[in-house]
Amino acid sequence: MINVTRPNLPSLEDFLPYLKQIWDSGVLSNGGKFHQELELALSEYLGLPHVSLVCNATVGLMLAQDALGIRGGEVITTPFSFVATSNSILWMQNKPVFVDIEPNSGCLDPRLIEAAITDETKAIMPLHCYGNMVDTAEVEALASRHDLAVIYDACHSFGVEDAGGSALRHGDISVVSFHATKVLNTFEGGLVVSSSADMKKHVDTAKNFGFTGEDEVTLVGINGKLNEVSAAFGLLQLQRFEEYISARAELDAVYRQRLAAVAGIECLGPVRQGKRNFAYFPVVVDSNFAVSRDVLADAMKARGVYCRKYFSPIIPKYLAYTGVGSLGSADSLQVAADLSSKILCLPIYPDLAVEQVHKIVDEIVSIGNAAA
Repeated sequence: MINVTRPNLPSLEDFLPYLKQIWDSGVLSNGGKFHQELELALSEYLGLPHVSLVCNATVGLMLAQDALGIRGGEVITTPFSFVATSNSILWMQNKPVFVDIEPNSGCLDPRLIEAAITDETKAIMPLHCYGNMVDTAEVEALASRHDLAVIYDACHSFGVEDAGGSALRHGDISVVSFHATKVLNTFEGGLVVSSSADMKKHVDTAKNFGFTGEDEVTLVGINGKLNEVSAAFGLLQLQRFEEYISARAELDAVYRQRLAAVAGIECLGPVRQGKRNFAYFPVVVDSNFAVSRDVLADAMKARGVYCRKYFSPIIPKYLAYTGVGSLGSADSLQVAADLSSKILCLPIYPDLAVEQVHKIVDEIVSIGNAAA
């Protein structure tokens, strides 16, 4: 089976010296040597001063809302994302308000946000979808006019840059995922990028139960710390990050060259990316292809290639979201629903061979021809 993704893994021999240092130190958590080194290395790599490692990005999104004082209000967000985006809003006792997306990027459409703003709106939480960047200038101008916070779900976007630098510098806070499937992974983990030293201090305090000293708790926090093993792994991964991106870029180019000749299969993006991270390879299966997206996905799986319908369905369609949140778009999320019914992410990861990409495209063409 060719899976849609596989974790980037360095050699075990390269990782063992890090483990030996952890065993010798006896420090497994609580901001140890490797945690401090990784935060510094990430800050330097991104060119951003206020970064905080966390145990995962879902907790990171919750900490972001807490740092901005967002509770009991409405948060305008995307329906086209992994469910953790809106789950984090609900866990912080806020209400997600879903607004439709752009068809070419999968990102929140800034033209539709203003109509969804009410007296209860506290923040906007867009997703940089597949690494495609939100129109940050439009979102932040709108937020400024209405005195709203902006939290970017940047889980797909480590390493992505626009003309001004890292995508993570935008908004009040950006949150990155270092989950095993991401372009940079720490097994599980995440990063909160704050826009000020005070905000970083709040995040760092809140992720450690609210302790500000050995015997003092100054706010109600949670346990959101990243452990030393994950931090050490992240340091090793960061050394190879550009190598990983180069490998992904080669596969992306082969896909695009081969699929350009396949009617009914449209490559999504890139949109508003100066430097790309090639985190995903999403395609749109439209009516010009011989079979539907669902039929194609099932047929590919039967042939040993697992492609993911990512994201499908849109978040408001989940059973858990029945009667939860509200729809802030007059068109009732038609673009998101349409894209969700057609999107298919094809396999891409550094260890995937170019020959396997050709096989994947050959299988798509074969399925289409057989059904024509």
